[in-house]
Amino acid sequence: MPMIENFHYHRLPGEDGVELNVAVGGSGPAVILLHGFPQTHVMWREVGRRLTDEHTVIIPDLRGYGASDKPAEDGPHTYSKRTMARDILAVAQRLGHDRFGLVGHDRGALVGVRAGLDHPETVRYLGILDVLPTLDTWDVLHGVDAKVAWHLYLMAQPADLPERMIGAVAEDFFASFLDAWDNGGTFSPEMRRHYLDSSVAAVPSIVADYRATAGIDVEMDRADRAAGAQLPMPVGVISQDWGSVLGFDAAALWRDWAADLTFEPIDAGHFMAEEKPEEITRFVRQLAARGSADQT
Repeated sequence: MPMIENFHYHRLPGEDGVELNVAVGGSGPAVILLHGFPQTHVMWREVGRRLTDEHTVIIPDLRGYGASDKPAEDGPHTYSKRTMARDILAVAQRLGHDRFGLVGHDRGALVGVRAGLDHPETVRYLGILDVLPTLDTWDVLHGVDAKVAWHLYLMAQPADLPERMIGAVAEDFFASFLDAWDNGGTFSPEMRRHYLDSSVAAVPSIVADYRATAGIDVEMDRADRAAGAQLPMPVGVISQDWGSVLGFDAAALWRDWAADLTFEPIDAGHFMAEEKPEEITRFVRQLAARGSADQT
């Protein structure tokens, strides 16, 4: 498992006894960085190091990924984003932080949204890289153009079948995303190998994470939308222009969830924190400044 230089590593308890692998560096107000698929915490290595001068930077592997525990799926809540958000709050509290900024990429951003909705008093600001809210993701997928999200439908199927199908060609499956979503040589051979090995070792838990996003997570989003719930903290979204392909306005969709929203496009591939770390660091710093201003 690669490690982020000058960060200290911990195994810390999350929800239900699950232990997370957590890298911590720097000092100052806490910001937690959550990784996406098919990656681990080390996707934040360049951004995290740049933030340590002004922040305590906390970078965990999500449950089911990397060197964190991978509990067997025991009902819909094991990998619900509510459970995964509670993992993150438990880790932050164990490290002495009752409030923090939260920035997530892809899967990690969905955990961040759920943390912001369930624990608005705890999340100072929320940053989101290249994803839509769970409910809106499913709503905008239609027609042949939705084939870009074919893996969502595969991993939404009942337990055992997708695990066996993916397990039969696991390295090819995960490599297809690392290669198709890369914007031209983002990964070193060593980092690509790490992401492949980590993902191949975690097929059941990764599928369970995605299965929850087609089930219990949708139910939670629907309940929040019916209740008119919103993210009250400053929210920043930085994203590719998926809407031009699938015919939606991403900024408008996010405004339904967050009144205090900034939205900016980026000329980068999906793995933008590694492709353009300076730009993502700027994005996080500006969002943190908004969060600080909001507290005064």
